[in-house]
Amino acid sequence: MTDMIKQIGAAFRLPGEPVSEEIITNGNINTTCRVTYRNPDGTEKPYIFQRINTVVFRNPVQIMQNIDLVTTHIRRKYPEERTLHFHHTADGKNYVFTDDNAFWRVMNCVDSVTLDSCDDLSVIEATGKAFGHFQNQLSDFDGSLLFETIPDFHNTKKRLDTLFAHVDEDPCGRAESVRAETEYLSSVRETAGALSVRYANGEFPVRVTHNDTKFNNVLFDRVTKEPIVVIDLDTVMPGMAMYDFGDAVRFIANTAAEDEPDLSKVSVDAAKFGAFCKGFVGEVMQGFTQPELDSLVLAAFSVTVELAARFLDDYLTGDKYFKTLYPEHNLVRTRCQLALAKDFRNRKDELEQIVRGVVRSINGKKSD
Repeated sequence: MTDMIKQIGAAFRLPGEPVSEEIITNGNINTTCRVTYRNPDGTEKPYIFQRINTVVFRNPVQIMQNIDLVTTHIRRKYPEERTLHFHHTADGKNYVFTDDNAFWRVMNCVDSVTLDSCDDLSVIEATGKAFGHFQNQLSDFDGSLLFETIPDFHNTKKRLDTLFAHVDEDPCGRAESVRAETEYLSSVRETAGALSVRYANGEFPVRVTHNDTKFNNVLFDRVTKEPIVVIDLDTVMPGMAMYDFGDAVRFIANTAAEDEPDLSKVSVDAAKFGAFCKGFVGEVMQGFTQPELDSLVLAAFSVTVELAARFLDDYLTGDKYFKTLYPEHNLVRTRCQLALAKDFRNRKDELEQIVRGVVRSINGKKSD
């Protein structure tokens, strides 16, 4: 891969020569590697080289234009804060196509650590603050300037419609084996899709959203574990802010891994849910509408159902989207997400009480 790395580095005018490459295995979509360059003065500097999966992201140029707009806005608004820095070519592009028509970008490597899971509630609260702050950083950004790089990305209703169309078509002959899963999804289809319908009807504000608010999309300081910067901006688009919250707690408050086969291990950790809620809502509450605050728990349920539908749809159509490690990986992921969705729904009153308690606490502090 060294010749390719040299070609990419030269296009981005990186000084020195690459001396080492390390594949980073995090993530289901893109190919990422950490490349260390030796500068002319003998010092070394690491960079992140990333090849975009253009099967998933069919409009990568639009993605990079979105990223340029968003990072430039944040840098101008908060010049003292760390922002992602993507390198540019001589003609001002923050991407290159290589000779084999692969799409690459290069960003600075931030000395940090990512967390796939964490039991420290203070770190979870800080993560909520990081994603809430990201919302605030872009609260005055004109979302109409952004491309919708994946149309209907978090349109739960449409995701479910697509799934059931493929259940009927059954292109790989797998529909009969997942009847229990599709029957449950059918039973919650209207409830899970309700927020998407209300959003389309203009009941919620159109906000600039991250759309992939996983724990490992925040870089943390290695020592203090304080968040440094939110990363992975490929899916930054206009959308519902509640889904950023919902997707985060779906990931962070799950007591098991996203692909845990033992469903008895899968549930919502209420303490983690509350910690993230405290951090996130504390940042966004003044800008949120009451219907948005009232919909946070339903958003968590809906986005969990949506992801289950996406995993199952990929399984039914031949595992073409998500990276899989074994033949039934997407089905295992589906079942895990459905177990989590059921727990969100069964504990709706409990979780909504947590949200209300957080709101009351924040309002109480502001009145003191």
